[in-house]
Amino acid sequence: MTPEDRTPSRSSSLRDIGRKAIDFFSLRKSILAVLAMIVLIGMGEWMADRFLPIYIQELGGSLVAIGVLSGTKNLLGALYSFPAGYLSERIGYKKALLVFNLIALLGYAIVILIQSWVAVLVGAIFFMAWSSVSLPASMSLVSAVMPRNKRTMGVTLLSITKRLPKALGPVIGGLLIGFYGQTQGIRYAFMVAFVLGVIAIFVQQKLIKEEPKNTRDENLKNPLAMFKLLSPDLRNLLVSDTIIRFCEQIPDMLVVLWVVQLNNISEVKFGWLSAIEMAAALACYLPVAYLADRSTKKPFVLITFGFFTLFPLVLLFSHNFPMMVLAFIIRGFKEFGEPTRKALIMDLAPEGRKAAVFGVYYLVRDVIVSLAAFGGVFLWKIKPEINLLVAFGFGLIGTLFFGIFGKDLKKEE
Repeated sequence: MTPEDRTPSRSSSLRDIGRKAIDFFSLRKSILAVLAMIVLIGMGEWMADRFLPIYIQELGGSLVAIGVLSGTKNLLGALYSFPAGYLSERIGYKKALLVFNLIALLGYAIVILIQSWVAVLVGAIFFMAWSSVSLPASMSLVSAVMPRNKRTMGVTLLSITKRLPKALGPVIGGLLIGFYGQTQGIRYAFMVAFVLGVIAIFVQQKLIKEEPKNTRDENLKNPLAMFKLLSPDLRNLLVSDTIIRFCEQIPDMLVVLWVVQLNNISEVKFGWLSAIEMAAALACYLPVAYLADRSTKKPFVLITFGFFTLFPLVLLFSHNFPMMVLAFIIRGFKEFGEPTRKALIMDLAPEGRKAAVFGVYYLVRDVIVSLAAFGGVFLWKIKPEINLLVAFGFGLIGTLFFGIFGKDLKKEE
């Protein structure tokens, strides 16, 4: 056989491998566009997000201001999720995503132009809610373009992509702080975030395929009708998830203070800890998605809740860099079944109303959880160790509740 005879065979094999990969991940053009958008917006967001408590202090803000920022992040994410779900149902996910990206750019512009801790709090009203407001539209897109037996994989692809900027962003942010100082370094990070956000808008609008008009839009004229879409099984998941988020949010924005200020670990090393956290999450995403799409979802969600619970306890005993590495690996493993949990919400939601259900679910959850973020600061002022122990207690309660009352879907044929 001549080399010319073998070439078509090799090309055919490569095409077969490509088709199999596309089929395994269920890749679609619109999905690829959303993945690109998540990288661009997320990279800008996470270069500054983890360092915001330090930035606020550098600009003259108090610990209470940090608590307001933490609570605002959760509260606004909740309040935005409801209209975001409704808007996605009414105008479609492509137009909705454009609106949400423009809101984030407005927030970045405020922080760039006005160097004040008050401006950070005002800007946060716009840029910190992006993940929450874009979630209903993203989930609606996944539901529309992915086969039912590939939805966990679709959500997992979004989650993996979201964690890439979470891993790399803090490293770059830490380096910017190392080169330019805490104040100017974080301001430069916001400038980069703005530019990446503009690029994301062009990519998103060029590549996302416009969805067909939803013929049932008229049935959702009243936004309050969305609350009726929560089934009893969804409500049980919502209760356990809300309790678990208390475990996460009580110490969340204060972890950087535990690492950098109380244990004298540099901002650059904290950036690497965040990268380690995301690497741990990425390591388990694909295997879990593959298994969850072929079995029941409850065990994977339950294991996830267990890792949420362990993190504050392990962090409590972490006073050097090696122990911090262990703690942040566990923090990464709390993402073990997060895509599975979102896929479970999607499965339990009525067809054609996925965005609406996600909007209501996250509204209820995050309004309540915002209290944890506010309260975490006051626990911290009593003693940081008290903050971490209370978080651990909520984790135990939430895990036990889901273990007893959580819905375990049957394997789909």
